[in-house]
Amino acid sequence: MAELNSSPQNGGGKHKRKKINARVDLTAMVDLAFLLITFFIMTTTLAKPKAMDLAMPDDGGEVMPVPASRTLSVVLGKNNKVVYFLGELKNPVISPSVTDFSANGIRKAIIETNKKVHDNTGKSMIVLVKPSDKSQYSNLVSTLDELAITGIQQYAIVDIMPADVDALKQKGI
Repeated sequence: MAELNSSPQNGGGKHKRKKINARVDLTAMVDLAFLLITFFIMTTTLAKPKAMDLAMPDDGGEVMPVPASRTLSVVLGKNNKVVYFLGELKNPVISPSVTDFSANGIRKAIIETNKKVHDNTGKSMIVLVKPSDKSQYSNLVSTLDELAITGIQQYAIVDIMPADVDALKQKGI
């Protein structure tokens, strides 16, 4: 049982009264504190981890060729920079361009290229994300977020080719 005792003070005064020790039982307050702590622990919800769905193809599945005119390659470089091009690097439909991860960067490029591909072919665009050795993991996550925001349904994370590394070097990334 907890209690609070106050000691008598000897003060100079004409009337000497006998001070009574005040005794306060703190047991109820301690019980209340533990009940409140228990209540808030039980009712608190922790942040749930967020995960993005990523569908990966089966190994050994049938490979169907895709026209280069529908394929946007996004090559992730260093210093939060991206090189993107439509088609093959040797003969691109849209020449390699450098951008960043801002709203006017890769998102705008994906939206404009998707519209152009849809207008020309009537089909959806396929995006190939190629992270380089110099890129950061957060850049890959940002790119996947931008693909989800822009509504791109078909995309793949593929290994970077030596020609793509040369394109990054030519652009200074």
